[in-house]
Amino acid sequence: MQVVLSIKTGKIAASTLMRKLGNYSRKNRLYQAFKALGSAVRTLFLLQYISNRELREQITASTNKVEAYNGFAKYFFFGGEGVIADNDPVEQEKAVQYNDLVSNAVIFYNVVEQTRIMKSLMRQGWKITREDVAFLSPYVTSHVKRFGDYLIDVEEVPEPYETELALAG
Repeated sequence: MQVVLSIKTGKIAASTLMRKLGNYSRKNRLYQAFKALGSAVRTLFLLQYISNRELREQITASTNKVEAYNGFAKYFFFGGEGVIADNDPVEQEKAVQYNDLVSNAVIFYNVVEQTRIMKSLMRQGWKITREDVAFLSPYVTSHVKRFGDYLIDVEEVPEPYETELALAG
């Protein structure tokens, strides 16, 4: 409790505390107290996880979404299966950011196209619900020409897109 109050009042910076905990011996009483607290928190979480089915399903669903994105983004890493061979941190960051940019651009395109198709179906009389939309994924790659030629006309203005989708029920 004293540590929390010291950080809140500004008597010690959190970064200083972390540095001291990292430098001091594991025999340090503060280190041991935080280790015991961490073990207690971890144990409480594990007990919650074991006893709460909804929590397990939520964590699994979130993990699946992250893994789906990682697989999707890996598809756009040209060559090397997503391995960054360059040791230069600047070049590594460029590669990761380029991959994120391309992945996000394809996700955006997919969502706009899925919305356009759903609107077309709704105009034809189909009822589309939130549950239907929940099954969709923006991580579709079957229409992407990974190694194709792309002609980009910077003068061409894309059609505006609508972001609203009135779903049934």
